[in-house]
Amino acid sequence: MVEKKIFVFGLAVVLALGTLGFNWVESILPTADAHGVQAQLQSRFVRIEDETFNRQSLQTGETLVLQGTLVSLVERDLRGWISIFSESTNAGNRWEMLSRDPPGNVFDIPGNSVVDYQLSAKALEAGVYHVHTQLNVAQVGPGLGPGQTVVVEGEPIIKPIPYTNIAYQSIMIGVGYVITFAT
Repeated sequence: MVEKKIFVFGLAVVLALGTLGFNWVESILPTADAHGVQAQLQSRFVRIEDETFNRQSLQTGETLVLQGTLVSLVERDLRGWISIFSESTNAGNRWEMLSRDPPGNVFDIPGNSVVDYQLSAKALEAGVYHVHTQLNVAQVGPGLGPGQTVVVEGEPIIKPIPYTNIAYQSIMIGVGYVITFAT
């Protein structure tokens, strides 16, 4: 009889802990948040240095320019692509990329080298954004520059949806499915 009571009590404790989950751990253990801490990508493969912005506030339709240097910390050549990453307090997160230097979507980062970069983007929607340079290195992953807060004001700019691109991509996906299921 005592064994049954211990078993039932143990089962009740397990159910109670399962219901509560581990949310109580957050109240006991302190959390740490940091801004501007570099991801391992920069410290082990490529470091983003001297990230600068041409503006801290702008109107929709105006251009934001980010520039800096990419410092390769390894001997082998890497392939990467660079873009803008932004976080926003509103639901919008809209930028139109205008230019990239080095040009193209993917470029080479020679081993133990320094590559200057410049990104230009047009603001399409008002908001308070925290903008970073985002560098993605093939077979390594993404990394972010230190970033800066940028305030965009003005009316949103609505870009037309290129329905022909959507139709083309849908057809290509459909053809891919047909080939996959046929083989």
